[in-house]
Amino acid sequence: GVEIYAVSTDTHFAHKAWHDSSDTISKIQYPMPGDPTGAISRSFGVMTESTSLALRGTFVINPEGQIKLCEIHDDGISRDAKELLRKVQAAQYVATHPGEVWSVLHDGVAVTSVLNLIRQACSSGSV
Repeated sequence: GVEIYAVSTDTHFAHKAWHDSSDTISKIQYPMPGDPTGAISRSFGVMTESTSLALRGTFVINPEGQIKLCEIHDDGISRDAKELLRKVQAAQYVATHPGEVWSVLHDGVAVTSVLNLIRQACSSGSV
């Protein structure tokens, strides 16, 4: 499973008002905690001190508390939910398949393991 949180330097009151007034945001089913003091933003290295605003940060953290993915974007750069899902799936795969690599072909077909494909090619004598 995966837990999702949307954290910003706004207060939870601002998040509630945004949730209540936006058709898009009202569909969000995950917590939106506020970080008005910037403590969370600073701990993840996304706080811009000169503006007291946080950059857009995406972090995938495993159950052991290790950051497996970190992306930090400027405010004007959007993120891609499908690409994030692919990265979460990759992190879950490599967590259960040590030493292997997750990849996706350009047509979206998942390759279970690059190393397994190489092993298969080597054992069949085609390499």
